[in-house]
Amino acid sequence: MKFHLINREKWDRKPYFEHYLLQKCTFSMTANIDITLLLEQLRKQRIKLYPTFIYMITRVVHDHLEFRTCFDDQGCLGYWDQMTPSYTIFHSESKTFSSLWTEFSDEFRVFYQNYQADIKHYGHVPSFFPKENTPKNVFPISSIPWVSFTGFNLHVNEDHNYLLPIFTGGKYFDQGGKVWLPVSLQVHHAVCDGYHASAFFEELQQMVDRCDNWLT
Repeated sequence: MKFHLINREKWDRKPYFEHYLLQKCTFSMTANIDITLLLEQLRKQRIKLYPTFIYMITRVVHDHLEFRTCFDDQGCLGYWDQMTPSYTIFHSESKTFSSLWTEFSDEFRVFYQNYQADIKHYGHVPSFFPKENTPKNVFPISSIPWVSFTGFNLHVNEDHNYLLPIFTGGKYFDQGGKVWLPVSLQVHHAVCDGYHASAFFEELQQMVDRCDNWLT
């Protein structure tokens, strides 16, 4: 992974970035994704939905510099050339959760194997962060599979300088003969606009629709 610095003086987005960073402006958007075909394929192949969800989101994130832009440890603005998904897993006994990360691969089967290995090794460890050496290029994904929400928002402070996107999936539901999955995206307006959020949902749906091409 490599962090590329952004020259703010030559950056086309500079006036928007400075305006919304000063305003500490974030926004969230929630949309329902049609996963009817995807669920059918997953059930046939006995593949779990959650790691598939994580994989699809990361693939879309990699296609957009806006979703990889952030400050580094020294407060320098830049973007990662690739991202690592960090995701939550639920402990039914204690009703708590852990945060894990899994090395990403563009090849779904490779990532799925990596995910399964991490779940096997760390999935039952009752710790907030059971897997050590979290890389710097992680971004958060979580799931709230108990409710089909129509909106979701997290309040992250960090001096309002947290620029990476936050993704949350809900409980899928049947409507109109199709199965829908609510997905929430939260971004900082300094680096993302409504166009970028809309593009994310459009491309996520396209990935779902083309699942036959990358699941095998």
